Amino acid sequence: MGTETTLELDHVRKYWANKKPHSPIYNFLLDDITIISATKGRIIAHLKLLPVHVNYKKTLHGAVSSCIMDWAGGMAIASEGLDDTGVSTDIHTTFVSTATEGDVLEIEGKASKVGASLAFTTVEIRHAGDGGNMVAYGTHTKYLKK
Repeated sequence: MGTETTLELDHVRKYWANKKPHSPIYNFLLDDITIISATKGRIIAHLKLLPVHVNYKKTLHGAVSSCIMDWAGGMAIASEGLDDTGVSTDIHTTFVSTATEGDVLEIEGKASKVGASLAFTTVEIRHAGDGGNMVAYGTHTKYLKK
């Protein structure tokens, strides 16, 4: 991915910059996440796993995967041009494999449907750079406040 930018990418990066300081959990766990691409309804981000992201077995903690599902679903909604991505009503995470400290994850969030009151998203977490082996995937539904 080069240095190309889109209106959606600019909007999502601005949205994240404004949201991050007000979210202690995102600020703690996702401080180093990088949004590398955004188009309408889709974002791609990278996160290098640090000691804070792993469990006692030194593998990606499930709570971090679920936090990523929450974050990426919201960013996918933001890529639709929204300034408020609502509140979570449902998050499902399926754990397929694992990752370890130092691995770089590629996170893809897609807005399947953004309606008047609900938004539905899907998220995939993959290893970056090794053929994209799946780590986890899930769905995230949000109620859009009016």
